[in-house]
Amino acid sequence: MTKGKAAGGTRLNKYILVMTTVPNKKTGQLIAKTCVKEKLAACVTISGSSESLYRWKGQLTQDREHILFIKTRDSLFTELKEKILKLHPYQVPEIIALPLADGLAEYLNWIDEETKQHTIE
Repeated sequence: MTKGKAAGGTRLNKYILVMTTVPNKKTGQLIAKTCVKEKLAACVTISGSSESLYRWKGQLTQDREHILFIKTRDSLFTELKEKILKLHPYQVPEIIALPLADGLAEYLNWIDEETKQHTIE
């Protein structure tokens, strides 16, 4: 297999997994539904409640949060990030993107089909 290519010839670095944490399931559902409806993401998985421990403004903080796993294309990251920032209640939300190293070609094709297309990629 050629570096950066799936078995079907798909460029893998065009697909990303974006993660963000939210304070409750309702917020997660709002972000997820908006991003999928607007075709900024093919799928958003909302985790069950998890515990986060972090330092914020010099204080050790511990909170219950939900993690959103957002499957999309890298060309949509800026627009997706702006949408999350608009809907997110945190002052500085976690919004990170991880490139996909490999994936089932049919699943990656599905991401393409379910997200908005840009003329320049």
